[in-house]
Amino acid sequence: MEIEKVIDQCLKSSPCEVEIRRNESMKDHTTFKIGGEADFFIIPKGEGFISFCASLLNITCKEKIPLFILGGGANIVVSDKGKRGIVLDMGSWKGEYKSALSKKEDELIFKSGTSIDEAADAACAYGLSGLEFLAGMPGTIGGAVWMNARCYSSEVADVLSHVEILYREKDEYSIKQIDVKNGAGFGYKKSPFQEMDCLIISAAFNFRKGNKEKILAEMNKNREDRQKKGHYLFPSAGSAFKNNHDFGRPTGQIIDELGLKGLQAGGAQIASFHGNIVINTGNATASDIRALMDEVAAKVKKETGFILEPEVLFVGD
Repeated sequence: MEIEKVIDQCLKSSPCEVEIRRNESMKDHTTFKIGGEADFFIIPKGEGFISFCASLLNITCKEKIPLFILGGGANIVVSDKGKRGIVLDMGSWKGEYKSALSKKEDELIFKSGTSIDEAADAACAYGLSGLEFLAGMPGTIGGAVWMNARCYSSEVADVLSHVEILYREKDEYSIKQIDVKNGAGFGYKKSPFQEMDCLIISAAFNFRKGNKEKILAEMNKNREDRQKKGHYLFPSAGSAFKNNHDFGRPTGQIIDELGLKGLQAGGAQIASFHGNIVINTGNATASDIRALMDEVAAKVKKETGFILEPEVLFVGD
């Protein structure tokens, strides 16, 4: 079935306001500012959002049409050749979900398209502590949950309560709630959702009651630290490689010790200010990013025996 007919069929069965773009450049939708064109770029909005997404998932699955779910584009490198099929943009699905506070006074529920930074601000406004470590981080709640985002010795699983998803069972997607108990299925930059055929709809977090001024001060400290480390100076995706405690020191330090900061491939460069950040100096391609990361990984393996694992995800053709 042609993609246009698939979209029409979804809209007939699940009416929703939808913006449809053909041959959309993915450069405008990733923090790396890199990537070719998506055949179809779909932005659902307003009422009917979830039912439309469920219909889209069901039909594309049956028709074997490639479907990529996009959050904030903060941890991906899209191929220079782009992305075939459909890219579903979750960016308009944002804000507090169902109710500002759930039945528990210390729990907040956010739609998956909510920016991480906005979620941290919202929790602070309620005097709830727990998301300060994410302040200033790009991306969305859905992506943070899927990746089990981690920094400053904290991770999403530490405060996550339950997650609502569209989950595929017997070739049909339906709403399912996943309760998170004691971090089961979560690990370093890992969540159980990476092994599931699903779309994250919302996430509920358990917070601690705190002082708004102290919470905000901690958030601002983290934002300033990110700024001082140069996270916002150039288009990037943050850490390029995962850290591994077995290495005895951070990956950035290992890369720095080998004198690789400043190493360049085309428009991609290992940042002069941080060994584990790859930046787009202005005209980098996805191929440049891949070539540079492969070269760094090879040099680290040769000199130390350590095998670096990419943290960024390479998607597309």
